Amino acid sequence: MSRLRRICVYCGSSLGNDPIYRAAAHDLGAFLARSGIGVVYGGGNIGLMGAVADGALSQQGEVIGVIPKSLMEKELGYGGVTELHVVGSMHERKQMMVDLSDGFIALPGGFGTLDELFETLTWLQLSFHDKPVGLLNIGAFFDGLIDFIGHMSRSGFVKSEHAACLLVESDPAALLARMEAFQPPDLGKWIEKLAAEAR
Repeated sequence: MSRLRRICVYCGSSLGNDPIYRAAAHDLGAFLARSGIGVVYGGGNIGLMGAVADGALSQQGEVIGVIPKSLMEKELGYGGVTELHVVGSMHERKQMMVDLSDGFIALPGGFGTLDELFETLTWLQLSFHDKPVGLLNIGAFFDGLIDFIGHMSRSGFVKSEHAACLLVESDPAALLARMEAFQPPDLGKWIEKLAAEAR
């Protein structure tokens, strides 16, 4: 039995220019459902968001959408999901998605996807939660971002143990296995290290 009962999927409200992105999103939703894991996502029925939901629903999986009222028309809230929560703001959306989930996976997307990914990763770094955060690197989409995170670490702005908290794989099964085994960093040791460096 997985300790990850629900996984939040961050992804684009567009499909992107390569059909591999939509296929991967649909496959991820279906894979999570077959694994007995519910999907929490942004609540839309368009783009990769819709593909993830469709994939999970095709396998009779649980799908919980969270969407701000102001985006109900723009992102076309998906009425066919298990639950659709309509909230007042993007902040409420992100908080509810975190609260409902035991882990997080980012697929290709735009600014909103990166915003969600890095806020969740920052909360993990600061021990606001202890849940695994994964990046499904479809078609090398995130290669540049992964390189830049390495650059931030080498430049002294991200500790290596925090950079390593972002679990990167190109295969859903491999990513899920690493998420299952994830152990969060020890914030106390990090604070002690910062204090020692400040002396």
